[in-house]
Amino acid sequence: MIDADKFKRISQRIDSYREAMIELQTALSAVPAVGPENGGDGELLKANLLEKRLRELGFKNFRHYDAEDKSAPSGIRPNFITTIEGKNKTGFVWIITHLDIVPPGEIKLWTSDPYKVYVKDGYIYGRGVEDNQQDMVASIFAAKAILDEGITSATSIGLAFVADEETSSKMGAGFLLDRADQPFKKDDLIVVPDSGNREGSLVEVAEKSMLWLSFKTTGKQCHGSNPQLGNNAFVAASYLVTKLGSLKKSFPQSDPLFDPPASTFEPTKKEANVANINTIPGEDVFYMDSRVLPAYQLPDVMAAIKKIVRGIEKKFKVQIEISPVQYLQSPKPTSPTAPIVRALTEAIDTVYGIKAFAGGVGAGTLAAYFRQKAFPVAVWSKNNQTAHQPDENCCIDNMMGNAKVFAYLFLRE
Repeated sequence: MIDADKFKRISQRIDSYREAMIELQTALSAVPAVGPENGGDGELLKANLLEKRLRELGFKNFRHYDAEDKSAPSGIRPNFITTIEGKNKTGFVWIITHLDIVPPGEIKLWTSDPYKVYVKDGYIYGRGVEDNQQDMVASIFAAKAILDEGITSATSIGLAFVADEETSSKMGAGFLLDRADQPFKKDDLIVVPDSGNREGSLVEVAEKSMLWLSFKTTGKQCHGSNPQLGNNAFVAASYLVTKLGSLKKSFPQSDPLFDPPASTFEPTKKEANVANINTIPGEDVFYMDSRVLPAYQLPDVMAAIKKIVRGIEKKFKVQIEISPVQYLQSPKPTSPTAPIVRALTEAIDTVYGIKAFAGGVGAGTLAAYFRQKAFPVAVWSKNNQTAHQPDENCCIDNMMGNAKVFAYLFLRE
């Protein structure tokens, strides 16, 4: 239960922050935080800017958990928290968002510079504005409203900002949770606002296993006019792509908890091979993104993939190297009756007037690392589902409404 008068005051206060929230979105997007594995410098400049802004907004308590990463120019991947002490000094409500973004992709598909935010018809456009800045900014101003109204919440408030979510979370949530001094407790209420639907009705309690693989095919390079002198790695790899489609039949189970309900096996990225048309490539590299239902074990999936690969190697007389890029077996789901799920459902109903439901998703979030360690975490966001797309955008009303949902959680007695 919460005090209705306090929540009304907080909601009105959040409404007054509209322009400030847009401005913070603009500032954050102007500092690209692409991880080294995606060709960027990492999140440090963005983290520094964010902490500076948080201090200016009135936040005082900070703690850093930086991970060493020699692949980043700064040598570190930043993770930090800021907290507001409540009457109950031991319990927390946490909102955890990630600092990193994905690259913009094909620039020609964007209406304007991905890193220069613009506002049109109630939407903010720019890389990162939805994933994950919408709810990062919403959580910040939900907590600021508590500060500005002079309210001491019953439970302490924690905001965590982590690195490396877009590639593996090994330098972010995974690193943080492995530390002896990590700040989370099993009875805390923990929300990861990094997945959801347009209605705001999905409270995510389960995720599929994630299996990202690199396939490197090695044949023999030669002149394009004499293909008999070589061994076309591109042809063999292309054939492999089509054969991997049979995995859907090998792992056919469906689970209505998830959307989509089946396991997915999708070839995605492809590296360039030869630079000219008249050379037969002797090497070819592509990647596959698989999201596997928890009913299946990843070693069994890998065994099926290796069997397909052996057949291609024999047929085309090539060598194929399989390298895992991400390998995460789905942990046990959060119970649909967990306190955080019940609290979120109540908050969503109060703010948006809809009945939320517990479900699963194919997307992977950092919540998986919490579930691996038996933290009952919930993933929720009302969003426009434009993450990773050209002209990524954030509905301003969603950002404002989600802030009120977070504030409702902060005010729970």
